[in-house]
Formats: sequence, C-alpha cells, structure tokens
Amino acid sequence: MSCIFCNIRDGNAQSYIVYEDEQTLAFLDNKPVEAGHVLLIPRVHKQYIGELSEYEAISLMKALVKLVPLIQRSMGTTDSSIAINNGPKAGQIIPHVHIHIIPRPNNAGASLFHGVTRRRRRKEDYFEEIAEKIRKEIEDTKQYELVA
Repeated sequence: MSCIFCNIRDGNAQSYIVYEDEQTLAFLDNKPVEAGHVLLIPRVHKQYIGELSEYEAISLMKALVKLVPLIQRSMGTTDSSIAINNGPKAGQIIPHVHIHIIPRPNNAGASLFHGVTRRRRRKEDYFEEIAEKIRKEIEDTKQYELVA
C-alpha cells in the first residue's frame, strides 16, 4: 500500500512541513479550506484513531495542543476548526490518521467543517509563504520557552 502521508513523512513526496517531532509531523494541506490549513499526523501508519497506542495518541494530542494557538496566531486569528474524519464513511480520504487544523478568519462567521468547500490547489509561492509564517511562529515560541 502506498500512503501519501507516509511518503511525506519519509521525504518521498512534496510537502510544506511546518512542525515535526519524534512522534508527529504537521504540514500544509494541499487543498486548504482556509489559509494555514494544517494536517497533523502520527508518524506511525494507522487508519483509525482507535488503532493508536496510548503513547501515540497522547503524543498526537500534545502536538495538537501546542500547534493550534501558534497556527492561529501566525494567521492572525483566535479561532480554528479542528477535525478528525475517522474512516472512509466519515469522510477520511487518506487512510492515515490525521487531524485538520483550520484557522478561521475573524470575519468568517460560524460554519461546519463538513459544510465548507476546499479551495483549488494554490501556487507554490502561496504554500511557502504560509508555511514560513507558521514555522516562524513555532520558532519564536521555542526561543521564548528557552528564555522563560
């Protein structure tokens, strides 16, 4: 089986990685719902969230809690949609656990994750610009944590 997320994890597919640690990897969605739409995955290939070990699930949630405010701040907003489609009948397209982190513009109003349409793939400079904003926010926070 060839999983695009595993290929991204292994460096065999193009992506715009914004964060990684020993257990998780975060990169821009190539068809974003909003600017800064990030996918967070466990490095281990599992389709369903219930297949993750307790350690893998905790690591994924720790990364999520760390990244959400940084992604929001980098995109100039205070809110985001966070979603997991757990299996194909729930809308999971790639059979690898992943969490959508979608910063919501301050003027967006309320909407359901399933009710939003994805945008067409953007030009490469768009992805690099957005990825760099998020990376900078993460890096700035790391420097602050070392000083604090």
